[in-house]
Amino acid sequence: MAADKEKGDISQIQQREVEETQSNPYIVDWYSTTDPENPRNWSLAKRCFVTFDICLLTFSIYIGSAIYAPGIPDISEKFGISTVAASLGITLFVLGYGTGPMFLSPLSEIPQFGRTSVYIVSLLIFVLLQIPTALSKNLGALLPLRFLAGFVGSPALATGGASLVDMWTDEWRAVVIGLWGLAAVAGPVLGPVVGGFAVQAEGWTWTIWILMWLSGASFVFLAFFLPETSSQALLYRRAVRIRALTGDSRFKSMGEIEGENMTMGEIVQMTIVRPFVLGFTEPIVAFWNVYIALVYGILYIFIESFNVVFVEMHGFNLAENGLAFLGLFVGVVITYAFFIVYAVRILKPKFNNGVENFVPEERLPVAIVGGVLLPISLFMFGWTSSPSIPWIVPIIASALFSSGTFLLFQAGLNYLPDCYPRYVASVLAGNDLFRSTVGAAFPVFSTAFFHNLGVGPACSILGGVAVLMLPFPVILYKYGARIRARSKYTN
Repeated sequence: MAADKEKGDISQIQQREVEETQSNPYIVDWYSTTDPENPRNWSLAKRCFVTFDICLLTFSIYIGSAIYAPGIPDISEKFGISTVAASLGITLFVLGYGTGPMFLSPLSEIPQFGRTSVYIVSLLIFVLLQIPTALSKNLGALLPLRFLAGFVGSPALATGGASLVDMWTDEWRAVVIGLWGLAAVAGPVLGPVVGGFAVQAEGWTWTIWILMWLSGASFVFLAFFLPETSSQALLYRRAVRIRALTGDSRFKSMGEIEGENMTMGEIVQMTIVRPFVLGFTEPIVAFWNVYIALVYGILYIFIESFNVVFVEMHGFNLAENGLAFLGLFVGVVITYAFFIVYAVRILKPKFNNGVENFVPEERLPVAIVGGVLLPISLFMFGWTSSPSIPWIVPIIASALFSSGTFLLFQAGLNYLPDCYPRYVASVLAGNDLFRSTVGAAFPVFSTAFFHNLGVGPACSILGGVAVLMLPFPVILYKYGARIRARSKYTN
C-alpha cells in the first residue's frame, strides 16, 4: 500500500511537470544542447578539475573515520575506559555519515541551494567541530561530537557521485565514479598511516588536529574553486538573472516550478519515505543493500584486525602498523588501473547504440570477480598472519581484499543508478544508510572477535560468509532484467 501511494504521488508530480512545460512559455532551460553553461558541455580540463575537487572533498571527510583508530588505546588509557568504549568514536562517526544523507542530501536537490553551498557549509561545520572534539576530556563529550562530525560531513559522501554525473555522460560514469571511489578508499586506508605517526608522537588529540588542518585547508581551497554542477541550481540562477533584467516574474526554471507545486507531504515522501519503500519492496535494491552492508561490515572488522596481527603478533609499533595499511591502498590503485581499461574497452562501446539500449547487468561482471577475491583474501590473510610467516604475505592478502571490495562498490554505484535512473538519490541514500548502520556495529566487537577465536578461525568465518554471498551478483546478472521488468520504479 505504501509503495502504491508513493508511486501515485510521484506520478502526480510528473504529470504536473508535463502540464507546466506545455502551458508555460516562460520556462528557463538550456539554450541548446551545446549551451556552455551546462556542466556536461564544460571543457575537459574544467570537468577534470572539478572532479579533483569532489575527490578532495570526499577524502577530507572520509579520512575522519579511520584516522581516529590508532588513538583508541591512548583514549582508553587517558579516559580510564575500555577499548570497546573508546572504539565507539568510530562507530558513531560511521553511523553519522550513514544517517546524515537522509536529511542533508535532499537539500542539494533544492534549486535555491544547489550542491556547492551544501558542501561548503557542511564542510565548514565539520572543520569547526574538530576543535571541541580534540579538547574533549571525557567520553560523554567526545562521542556526540564524533557523531555530529559524521552527520554534517555526509553530503560529500552521499552526493559526490551525483556531482560527477552532473558533468559526465553515462558512458564515462564508470571511470569517474571509480576515481571518486579511489579517493573514498584512500581516506580510511591512509587515515591509520597518518594517525599512527601522530599518536606515537603526540597522543590521540593530534589525530583530530590533523583532521581539522586537512579539512580546513580543503574548505579554503574549495570555497574558491568548487563551482556549482547541479543543472536545477544553475537554471534557477539563470531565471533569477532574466527576471532581474526583464522585470518579468513569469520567467522560472522547471525545478523552481516543481518545488512551488510540491506539498510538504510529497517532499517527505520523496526524501524520507521513498528510500525505505525502495529498499524493502524492490528485490534488486534489497539484494544489493544486504550484500554491500555485509561487505562494509567485513571491511571494518578486517581493518580492526590489523592491530591484532601486526602490533600484537608481528611486534609493529603504531607508526609501522599504520604503514601496513598501504597494502590496501596499493591494491585499489592497481585494480583501478585495470578497471579503467575494462570501462573504456568493454563497457563504453556498449553505449554506441544509445544509452537507452544499454543493459544495466553489463555492470555486474566486475562484481562477480570482486566477490571471488573477497573470500580468497580473507582465508589467505587469516592463515598467513602467524609471526612465523613474513609480514608481507598478509599485506598482499589485504591488497586482494581491497581489490575485491573496490570492484563490488564500483559495480553497485553504477548498477543501481542504471536500474533506477529517476530515483538515484533515494536508492543511494538508502544504500548508504543500510551499509553504514551495519558497518558501524562491527568495530565494537572486532578486537574481542579476533582475540577469542584467533585470527585464522575468525577470518575463516568471515571468508565463509563471503562464500555464501557469492551467488548474489551472479543471480542479479542472470535474472536482473526479469526482475526489473516487474518493477514499478525501474522505468
